[in-house]
Amino acid sequence: MNLRTRLLILVIAAMLVPAILVGLRFVQNRASEIDAALANLVASADDIASDLDEKIQGTAQLHYGLARARDLDTRDKAACSAFLSDVREEYPQFTGILTIDPDGKLFCDSLRTDRTLDLNDRGYFKQVKNLQGGVAVEPVFGRLTGLSVLQIAYPVRSEAGALKFVLLASFNLNKFAEFHDKRLLAEQDILLIDAKGTVLVAPKGGSWSEPVGGSIAGSDLFRFAAAADREPFHEASDREGRTQIWSVARSPSIRKAGLYILVGRSKDGLVAAANRRLYEDVAILAVASLLLLAGLWILTTLSIGRQVGRLAAMARSLGRGDLSARIPEPHPGGELGGLMTLLNSTAESLEQQRTAIADLSHKLSQSQKMEAMGQLTGGVAHDFNNLLTVILGNAEHLADRLAGNKELQGIAGDIATAAERGADLTKSLLAFARKQPLRPRDIDIAEEVLGMEQLLRRTLGEHIECRFAFDQDLWPVSVDPGQLTTALLNLVLNARDAMPEGGKLTVELRNSSLGESDLDVNGEPRPGDYVMVAVTDTGSGMNSEVASRAFEPFFTTKEVGKGTGLGLSMVYGFAQQSGGLVQMQSEPGQGSVVRLFFPRVAAAQNENPTPTEPFNTSDGRETILLVEDDEMVRAYVESELKTLGYRVIATSNGSAALAVLRQPDEIHLLFTDVVMPGGMFGPELARQATGLRPGLKVLFTSGYSQDPVRTPDGIGDALILNKPFRRKDLAAMLRAALSEPSR
Repeated sequence: MNLRTRLLILVIAAMLVPAILVGLRFVQNRASEIDAALANLVASADDIASDLDEKIQGTAQLHYGLARARDLDTRDKAACSAFLSDVREEYPQFTGILTIDPDGKLFCDSLRTDRTLDLNDRGYFKQVKNLQGGVAVEPVFGRLTGLSVLQIAYPVRSEAGALKFVLLASFNLNKFAEFHDKRLLAEQDILLIDAKGTVLVAPKGGSWSEPVGGSIAGSDLFRFAAAADREPFHEASDREGRTQIWSVARSPSIRKAGLYILVGRSKDGLVAAANRRLYEDVAILAVASLLLLAGLWILTTLSIGRQVGRLAAMARSLGRGDLSARIPEPHPGGELGGLMTLLNSTAESLEQQRTAIADLSHKLSQSQKMEAMGQLTGGVAHDFNNLLTVILGNAEHLADRLAGNKELQGIAGDIATAAERGADLTKSLLAFARKQPLRPRDIDIAEEVLGMEQLLRRTLGEHIECRFAFDQDLWPVSVDPGQLTTALLNLVLNARDAMPEGGKLTVELRNSSLGESDLDVNGEPRPGDYVMVAVTDTGSGMNSEVASRAFEPFFTTKEVGKGTGLGLSMVYGFAQQSGGLVQMQSEPGQGSVVRLFFPRVAAAQNENPTPTEPFNTSDGRETILLVEDDEMVRAYVESELKTLGYRVIATSNGSAALAVLRQPDEIHLLFTDVVMPGGMFGPELARQATGLRPGLKVLFTSGYSQDPVRTPDGIGDALILNKPFRRKDLAAMLRAALSEPSR
């Protein structure tokens, strides 16, 4: 075998390794691209439904305000229409706003058409006449405009309860779909249909055949959209044989209104990115192979002698995996020298890739470690809170019984205090694990931080200079204000401890758009628009080893007793659970900066929560069905309920509780744990229990639940008593649940 053939075989063999890597990369990327795209379809459909639900709630609030306007309490049709026209100009999302007399006749409208319409046949009008509060919703084509709209009707009643008139707002579904189509960058198709299969909004793509106003009632796609227990996705083919994958929004309120929201995407588009990368890699590999083969074909005809030996030695080193090997200078002129340079560059590139792979492996390991810690803390929380419930409750019981013995009463109080500290520790662990219950709302983050200014300055002390720097026109964000305060306070406390001799601290707020090169503390890119909250200090700083572990729970460099090591862990968990990310920079002697990024939201509504009225915690005489799988917790709660005056029937699981409910005994409230063994959790038990007894009140309790509690239809918002709890909390929540109006 001649030298030329051997060199060609060597080059071909060397190219097999990157070719195999390219093939493996394609297989992995293709699977991940498909999974991510399918998950994005579901998320997009649910996001659109959630946004529409918010628009409905906002329209209900607008109706509530308009119902009290004096301009509508008139029989002057022209004045009424003029007023509604002015209102409509401020709310362009509506095609029209009008009022309907109790006899179903149109009275006035914002379009000032002066038309006479009988709306008695409309479903929303039939429904709204019987409503005492809330709104009736129905997707239709507007009679005044001919556009597909979501009719949102609100009954305006006199003080005696008689129907005065009906307010109706026609929400423009076309503009709503166009907005989300632009948000999705036209990569996904949006289809809106009503419960009869009528197309309200059709996709913009040319492959969709059914026009607006047409019907798909007999199609597999409609059956998929309307099915209660459906598959997450459905494949449908158009007239040209192209396959489209669809997902439907799972929002119960939107489906109840008779509107189905579907989001679809071409099946070929799911793997387009992976195929494109494959073609690029194959092209690069092919070009490199051709260049090498052509060069060798020419060079092997010349006298290469010692240079061939150097090349062979280099090839053997690379074959052994020694990527640090290089062909030393000087290189001969011409193609042979160019080949040596090329091999050196290839080895350097491969070495850099190996370093990058090792770095990515380290970052992946760090991310998996943080995730594993989060899973561990979340799993421990349920049992830990059950134990704390028994300890705290019995300590409180002992303190009451030992009122005459101050020493023993103090010991019981110490036990209760220790149990409460354990509960705080559990909350901290759940914050890190991203499983704490958040109450996010749209806020002006600058206003929230300014409201903390005095608290932060007092926390820092006079020896530390504090400065605030805010951007103008900060984007709105949706976060839990209480958790934001806790996170910022933790960062300021850490900064204060890093500056015992004094220094400067800066709290900065600004808009920030992150790209693929902007990484979080786990080394992952999170591109998008965010509002950044940065805390910068001039303290002692951290070395790279300490900084890499700073967000681990229970890791601290402080002395024993001066820190739990959970401050930064809580900050990390809060930012992640809020959909944001954390970045940190620190060098010894140069101070530290921790940046929190919260996702930008479309618009802030700044709704302040309604103050909660105090509940009557007086003792009761009702009968309570207690369902708790933990024997100690069940015994403690049963005792407390009897102490509060209630009659108690205690069971250990859902099946036993349902057996009790099938008996004729009178039961006023179901008090059940959320997470229980046996396959039946609290929400499912509540669904079956209210089916057996429609008027039954429900109160949940939980030490930890992986998912938010979703109550069945007819129960309303879930009332949850978090473990551990005191007797007064138990009494208050019981009265609150029993005082809930029957649904």
